[in-house]
Amino acid sequence: MSRGRIFIAELIGTFILMLGGPGTAVLAGDRVGTLGIALGFGFALLIAAYAVGPVSGCHINPAVTLGMAIMRRIDVGLIWLYWAAQLIGATLGAFVILLIAKGQLGGFEAQPETFAANLWGVDNGFYTFGAMLITEVILTAVLMFVVLSTTNENFPAAAGGLTVGLAFTMIHLISIPVDNTSVNPARSFGMAVFAGDIAVTQLWAFFVFPMIGAILGVLAWLMVDDESIEDTLLVNTPLDEMRDAIEDAVD
Repeated sequence: MSRGRIFIAELIGTFILMLGGPGTAVLAGDRVGTLGIALGFGFALLIAAYAVGPVSGCHINPAVTLGMAIMRRIDVGLIWLYWAAQLIGATLGAFVILLIAKGQLGGFEAQPETFAANLWGVDNGFYTFGAMLITEVILTAVLMFVVLSTTNENFPAAAGGLTVGLAFTMIHLISIPVDNTSVNPARSFGMAVFAGDIAVTQLWAFFVFPMIGAILGVLAWLMVDDESIEDTLLVNTPLDEMRDAIEDAVD
């Protein structure tokens, strides 16, 4: 597949995710509640998976792209292409959401508390930094694990989008109250661009911790699947030794 087609597919897929997820939160959150928002994210990922998955794999998430590169399921040289498309798609999606929101009675101003930004801290209406850290690392690891399992050659390809979409819904049901759920740096970036203020100053966390979670998800997958760590970018690293130590302890 050409680089141009991959770029456009990831951009469109991320755009769809933004409309379905943060779009639901901003434009209809007061009507559908947490369950409706979680379903909006899950449905959007499911739709995008079937729409652009055959072209780019439908990562639409920089953390997932990192994990797929570590597993050598994409060329490492394509990482920047995927990330650029995802960040642009997320920003365009957030911009369209803002344009629509401004059409409501009384207008609309994007702020961290009104524009579905990812935040932590009780002063901001969310959980503490520690709770956010654990949530983002663990739930991104879960997402990465599910993505790898559904893209394995032994998994029925037709069911992949449904499985990942349901997992994404579950993740949001768990963590929307914690930090508005990121597990996706592009999603956080797109909304923070327009929300500004504290959403921008806290944005670093929603890049760092999902990336760490993606690496942990890769390790978890390598613990249960017969894929060899020697075929990944983790060979001859401390993570390689960690995996071997865990296996030896279990055996």
